[in-house]
Formats: sequence, C-alpha cells, structure tokens
Amino acid sequence: MVEGATLVAEAVAAGWEVEAQFVAPGVEPVVGAGPVRRLAPGVAERISATTTPPGLFAVVRARAMDASVLDAAQLAVVADRLADPGNLGTILRSAEAAGADAVVLTPGSVDVLNPKVVRASAGALFHVPVAVADLGAVRAAGLRLLGTSSHQGTPHTAVDWSGRVAIVLGNEAHGLDPDAPVDEWVRIEHRGRAESLNVAMAATVLCFEAARRR
Repeated sequence: MVEGATLVAEAVAAGWEVEAQFVAPGVEPVVGAGPVRRLAPGVAERISATTTPPGLFAVVRARAMDASVLDAAQLAVVADRLADPGNLGTILRSAEAAGADAVVLTPGSVDVLNPKVVRASAGALFHVPVAVADLGAVRAAGLRLLGTSSHQGTPHTAVDWSGRVAIVLGNEAHGLDPDAPVDEWVRIEHRGRAESLNVAMAATVLCFEAARRR
C-alpha cells in the first residue's frame, strides 16, 4: 500500500504496476496510475497511517527481491537484521541518491514494504533494486564486504573503495556481530562523546564517501 500522490507518481515513473488507487472526496487521482476507486467521506481518515491523510492510496504490485540483482552490482548496501522502518527508508533514500546499485536485507530485517519504510524512502524504494539475502550470498556474488563498526577498523576516509564493494550495516541495538564474515572493518571517526552514529546516518556518510572516492 502506497499513500500520497507523490509516492504513487514515483512508483508509476519507475515502472511499478499500480493495481488500483483509492481516492477521498475532493482529491484528484494520479493520471495513469491504474483504476480509480472513490472512497466515501471519512474513510481516508480511518485507514491512513499519517496524521494528515493525503486522501489517496494505491495498491502497488510488489516485485521479486532476489539476489540476482547483485550479479552486476558495483556498490551495494547491506542492512543486517535492521529493525526500524524509518532507518531502512532513510538508508534506501541515501543509497539511491549516492548511486548504489542495490540494497540488501538479511533475513530478520524489517519488511521493506512496510508503509513507514515506503514513506521514509521518499520514493527511492521504487528506483533502487532490493534483495533479501544473507552475507554469504552477497560474497558469492563477488562483492567485497566492508563491515561497519563504531570502534574498530580502517577510518572511512582511508578505506579502499575501489572494485565491487558492499557496505554492511548492523542492527540498531547490537551492530554487526564481531565474527560477521566481512572482509574488512571500517569505522567513522568522530570527536563527540556519542559512542556511534545512528545507522541510517552512518549509511549516508559511507554511501557518499564511496561515491566520492569512486
């Protein structure tokens, strides 16, 4: 389910199939976004997940999320057991903006089709390929795994970002397992008292550093 004309238009622009859109009284449907169903007064307010309902909802057909998207990927972002939908949406947005070729979710991560993820991605979900796979499958696709850490590894400004690379980010509460099967650890140096950055902010810093260096 996608809510709001802007996100529905992004889905259409990216070639996703919209099965139907549901429109509140006084709201214009998105042109070319599938059959239109009119809602009775008050229905949009009851079904919306937002404080200020936009009055337009669409059912968009999900796409397969298979690891084959990694076969040609040069830069991928891997979210390992990520739990927060807002963080995942922001990671998708940053990855797409930085030119990443794919985002990978390991089993146990939040559902990428969660409405909060869709909203937080600001449409990026429709433009960057997403796969569900474990770290072994990412390595088998030929990518070098750079595991992120708050306290160990090479500073992100000194890492070798060349070749086919996957940035691996851990769960919000626990980070990556110390024995995660990564090829190298990378850290973002910081001066303040905080132990680490929010995972979505760390992903943004690393994605754009990778893009700059590449």
